[in-house]
Amino acid sequence: MNTLCFLIYAVSLGASSMALGAEFTAKVIAVLDGDTILVKRVKGLTKIRMAEIDAPEKAQIFGETSRQSLSDMVLGKQIKVASQAIDQYGRMVAHISVDGLDVNAEQIRRGMAWEYSNYHTNHMLVALQNEAKQVPRGLWALSTPTPPWEWRKLHPNTAPMQTSLAASPPVMPLDPACGKKKYCSEMSSCEEARHYLTQCGIKSLDGNGDGVPCEKLCTPAIKAK
Repeated sequence: MNTLCFLIYAVSLGASSMALGAEFTAKVIAVLDGDTILVKRVKGLTKIRMAEIDAPEKAQIFGETSRQSLSDMVLGKQIKVASQAIDQYGRMVAHISVDGLDVNAEQIRRGMAWEYSNYHTNHMLVALQNEAKQVPRGLWALSTPTPPWEWRKLHPNTAPMQTSLAASPPVMPLDPACGKKKYCSEMSSCEEARHYLTQCGIKSLDGNGDGVPCEKLCTPAIKAK
């Protein structure tokens, strides 16, 4: 992952006490790739892996396009989360929706991800993928799109970091590229502010504790979506 906050200074999933199958609302504070987001809840931060889809990894061709598609739909918004499970990396696996839109399905319809349901049993997602192929739309316009599960086999060191489910959140190592900036006035962009907040742990950038750094830089970008 690049500087869009893959390493979180303090992540608290609270998954050990969370009832699977529960539904809740949360604010999306980061979109990590085309099928993974970070949300802010009362209990802390939760990393969510979207269920039944698999988007290109960010280092793949079309990976950034897929991430941007998801970001356009959910970044900075309140979403509804229907949890399914906790995966081996400590991420919540869930279906998400915003303003009544099934975001998991929409990524498939746009051709931004592969249908990845168990034994292809989600016939709605299969149909949406076939439709996207026929157009062709999104990644299906590429001559030979590589499924992300095949790409990961060739790049085994790109697996997500294991997230601790302990009651006390782990302290992640700081990005060695972190400089000495501490104030919003020193930030040149929202992306840089997010980097210093999430990877460098500069909490002074988030004065109200809502997970969004430097409101004057970042809030206008969110409202414009």
